[in-house]
Amino acid sequence: MAHEQKSQAKTEQAKGKVKEAAGRAVGNERLEAEGRADQAKGDARQSKEKAKDVFRH
Repeated sequence: MAHEQKSQAKTEQAKGKVKEAAGRAVGNERLEAEGRADQAKGDARQSKEKAKDVFRH
């Protein structure tokens, strides 16, 4: 389960970077903002998983 959450965090971060870059390329501020939000969600999920790892070991 933890591995699944970590990979999901990486996926969200990557998806967010792509969305942000696409939004910037076409001048779509909404798409850029969605990309930044996805990245933030991925960062938060990754931080949560790292904190869990610290307390497990």
